[in-house]
Amino acid sequence: RMLTRTPSVVAQVFLLLSIVLVIAIAVIQINQQQILSPGLKYGIVLDAGSSRTTVYVYEWPAEKENNTGVVSQTFKCNVKGPGISSYESSPGALAKPLDDCLNKVKERIPVHLHKNTSVYLGATAGMRLLRLQNESAANEVLASVQNYFRAQPFEFRGAQIITGPEEGVYGWITANYLMGNFLERNLWRTWVHPYRKETMGALDLGGASTQISFIPEDPEEHFNSTLQVKLYGYNYNVYTHSYQCYGRDEAEKRFLALLLQKSNASANVDNPCYPQNYNTALTMKYFFGSLCTQSLRPANYHPNQLVNFHGTGDPGLCQEMVSLLFNFTACRDREDCPFNGIHQPKATGNFVAFSGFYYTMNALNLSGHFSLDDFNSTMWFFCSQSWAQLQFMLPKFEEIYARSYCFSANFIYYLLVHGYNFNAETWPQIHFQKEVGNSSIAWSLGYMLSLTNMIPAEGKLIQLPLKPSLFAGLLVFLTATALLCLLFLLYLCIVSHHRKNIPHVEHVFVPE
Repeated sequence: RMLTRTPSVVAQVFLLLSIVLVIAIAVIQINQQQILSPGLKYGIVLDAGSSRTTVYVYEWPAEKENNTGVVSQTFKCNVKGPGISSYESSPGALAKPLDDCLNKVKERIPVHLHKNTSVYLGATAGMRLLRLQNESAANEVLASVQNYFRAQPFEFRGAQIITGPEEGVYGWITANYLMGNFLERNLWRTWVHPYRKETMGALDLGGASTQISFIPEDPEEHFNSTLQVKLYGYNYNVYTHSYQCYGRDEAEKRFLALLLQKSNASANVDNPCYPQNYNTALTMKYFFGSLCTQSLRPANYHPNQLVNFHGTGDPGLCQEMVSLLFNFTACRDREDCPFNGIHQPKATGNFVAFSGFYYTMNALNLSGHFSLDDFNSTMWFFCSQSWAQLQFMLPKFEEIYARSYCFSANFIYYLLVHGYNFNAETWPQIHFQKEVGNSSIAWSLGYMLSLTNMIPAEGKLIQLPLKPSLFAGLLVFLTATALLCLLFLLYLCIVSHHRKNIPHVEHVFVPE
């Protein structure tokens, strides 16, 4: 009996051990797996604006979040020289200034990732104007960019001229992304969609165009002017409008053309927005060479003829003249139509104003939030200064910018107050800002985010404690052991049961 009990106990112990080991190995294998990130991915965006080109390098973890990369800016480089639209007559000369920035970019991105790094060039209003003025010249400039990037180690995804509404929406995406309105980290350090967080409107002032973008209170009402954006699994209906020729530089060219027109095309013109005692001579081509001023050209237009502008520093007259750049009568007092006959829903909520808006306020020593009264009194004081005094007032003094800040401030006043209908009460909801953290508020990041929506996420690499072959071998061995033990125990049970059922025959010895 002892002999049959021993194998039974041994088999039971082996069966239990096999089951425990199978469960333990499976649990360890599942819980101890290490998810190795496929590392970082990089993207390069060239913001080819009307006045200059800026190169941005972005990086994001390769496994992405809800199909949109969690992107951050790691490097920014301003290309020397003017915007690419200025190279219409010599497209080949584009390569040299781009080289300086691209060589720095190559150092920032690990060499083994160069061939997998996408490069995008988006050109804005300067190129939109050039294409309207001279399509073949615009195509040549873009072709020159394409040729340049063919010789680079990166994956060039094309140079395109983006539309005004796209520029507006990409700027809106950037601002809200950087403010944390799409994603935030929770207690477990994972990215989640913020609960009931409002988005911000975006105000962008470039050299050739200006954009306003926000989510209106009733998106259905303005269905024609809203664009649908999908980010991180959520849809947003964004109203956006881009005003061509209302960028800072083009607006000033139109202003100079108006002043010349008012002075009966004299060679000496007073400019109430230039500082007192500032004098400069500009060629007619400088301001009449643009498509935005073509309709204002005088009959006797000579591109190289000089016009002398004399600054009078007159804030009242400057304001009066700047107002002529806007057509406030086209709307016939309709509330949802601020200027130039464009329909716009009521601007509600908080706004971030960047690019030219920020640089002008910074020159006036204003930043962040401030009241409309503060802005008006600062602007009035600034515009009354002489050229000599201005040199001590500006944080950075460059003639071409310094002479124009008074004009820019007045232009911004008319655009925001009489154009977009901000008033003393809603003005403090505008935040004048250049960047968040180390990332610039510009359309290029929004462009990158939208494009990463189309870049497939790379699979996570899973590192397991046991190699799959060893894990499978152990499972098979232990399962087989458990099954053999189970069969052996069943056999012992049957044998023992069989023995109990054999009838006992008593042998009675009868003595003879």
